[in-house]
Amino acid sequence: MKKYLLLYAVAVTALFAFTYRRYHAENRRLVQNQSALAADVAHYRTRAGQEAASAQVLRLRCGEFEALRAADAEEIRRLGLKIRRLEAAAKAVTATEAAIRTPLRDTVVIRLRDSLPVRDSVRLFRWSDAWVTVEGRIGRDSAECRIRSVDTLRQVVHRIPRRFLFIRWGTKALRQEIVSANPHTRIVHAEYVKIER
Repeated sequence: MKKYLLLYAVAVTALFAFTYRRYHAENRRLVQNQSALAADVAHYRTRAGQEAASAQVLRLRCGEFEALRAADAEEIRRLGLKIRRLEAAAKAVTATEAAIRTPLRDTVVIRLRDSLPVRDSVRLFRWSDAWVTVEGRIGRDSAECRIRSVDTLRQVVHRIPRRFLFIRWGTKALRQEIVSANPHTRIVHAEYVKIER
């Protein structure tokens, strides 16, 4: 009888330890999510002078992702993917702003109006660099402009370890680093959601 009581006590203790560890990990995940939701995107420049941003990672379960990010979940379903197979979802919003100064050129355009040639003066402008191209036409009664901006966003997710003096262990938080190649671009918003199993 004592043998069964001892086995029962060991089983209950193991179950208690497993449950405690699981709830402790879940509590830590929820605390990290609260700090990730409260934190803003940190903007900085890399050593090469590129615009960069840092955002804390949000860790959600599949059901939480579907409930809290319904629009993103619907977009993922439209792509033909299943939410339960999702590992992570990232989103970055950028805004490109460039102060442009370019000379105007006069160009004479001959148009046919009622089968008679009519000379019209049009002013053209064009400015470009490696990332932004602006070209346009200013007429007598209208203006047209075309802007094209190219950008490359590089995203890296890394873990931040816990620290005590010089000892590092475990994972304190996950962070996402985003670097924009376009110097005219500023990263407005960044979000990374890691799906937990």
